[in-house]
Amino acid sequence: MKNRDEKRGAEITRQYLDLLDRHIDDVISGSVPEFMKLNEIARELAISHKHLTHIVQKEKGHHPCYFYDAKIIDKAKYLLAGTDMAIAKIATTLTYDASNFSKFFKKWTGETPGMFRTAAQKKQ
Repeated sequence: MKNRDEKRGAEITRQYLDLLDRHIDDVISGSVPEFMKLNEIARELAISHKHLTHIVQKEKGHHPCYFYDAKIIDKAKYLLAGTDMAIAKIATTLTYDASNFSKFFKKWTGETPGMFRTAAQKKQ
């Protein structure tokens, strides 16, 4: 029973992370207007919010929101380093206003989006 539960937990975690990737891409492309809440994602996976949280924390050691935010930051870094899109446009593409996006980005990376872009351009 335990082995089956472990496999199911790994499967739910993989499905969650895959869904996040697809969903974030959909938001960036504009085919979805905003990010889903965690309870909406759980519903998409046909499990409860509480069960999703428990499983992901058990499998990966962090709350599901950690991975959601980390994937958004990864996309932001890609857009900052790989495009000439204005930072304000990147913020709105990621459904943030510019000020909140800068705070969110700095909290995760230790630098502002502008600082990150400048450093990324120097590396190229």
